Amino acid sequence: MHEFMVAPEPDDPALTRAVTGIDHMGARVTSRVPVERPLTVFLNSQEIVTMMTIGDRPECLAVGYLLNQGMLLAEDAIEAVEHDDVLELVVVRTARKTDYEEKLRRRTLTSGCAQGTAFGNMMERFEGVVLDRAAELRTSWLYALSRKINTRPSLYLAAGAIHGCVLCEADRPLVYMEDVGRHNAIDKIAGWMHLNGAGPEGKLFYTTGRLTSEMVIKCVQMRIPILVSRSGFTAWGVELARQAGLTLVGRAKGRRFLCLAGEDRLRFDARPDEAVSEGRERLGARDED
Repeated sequence: MHEFMVAPEPDDPALTRAVTGIDHMGARVTSRVPVERPLTVFLNSQEIVTMMTIGDRPECLAVGYLLNQGMLLAEDAIEAVEHDDVLELVVVRTARKTDYEEKLRRRTLTSGCAQGTAFGNMMERFEGVVLDRAAELRTSWLYALSRKINTRPSLYLAAGAIHGCVLCEADRPLVYMEDVGRHNAIDKIAGWMHLNGAGPEGKLFYTTGRLTSEMVIKCVQMRIPILVSRSGFTAWGVELARQAGLTLVGRAKGRRFLCLAGEDRLRFDARPDEAVSEGRERLGARDED
């Protein structure tokens, strides 16, 4: 696979809006800010959720959300994914008849930004996943990915208030998705993988957001054994990663990182002083959780 087969499109005029204000010197300025819009997801005839999103790749977001919530099964035959931009909805149609009223009643809010949700049986599916023990993470890959991802033109760099998630293989970023919530960005990648028949073998996951329980659970459900972030951890995220045998690396910025779970997969094949300083290359990127 080639690098950045899917990448952010920061110049898409539909994703940002120009807003005027005053800066720290009292000067009148114009700033680009991301646009949020609602997207309602249907599974066959059942309305599932309305989420706030930047609006790009709605089909991937809908399919990935349903997969990560266990409503769409890996073996389900998807007959159609229909997006109506005017009505702001996506309908995913399957050959299997579905009915999720009871599961919807058990919905609970999570710590994710915007519209993060988790369902009552999420942990049951999480506990049944076995991750690849032979997978590895070389420090040379970690340094290269940090540089490539954080210097790639993106909405995150251009406007802020955005999270990014990247599907990677060794030192190559493959699919880079962005949204107002990290849970939306990871769902977009899950949907892309499902719709394109891409498996988790040899893959690792990078995110700009915090390593929370929800991010760990979704990564494990996608059967990706390594999760890396430039942000920090939550205690439950670390606990769940250790339980699942997931390698969890956070605070990965330039030469530094911290691994709090699955450290046996690390291979120290490059010295920190060999890494390019991310601070010189990130062109004013923002530090946001």
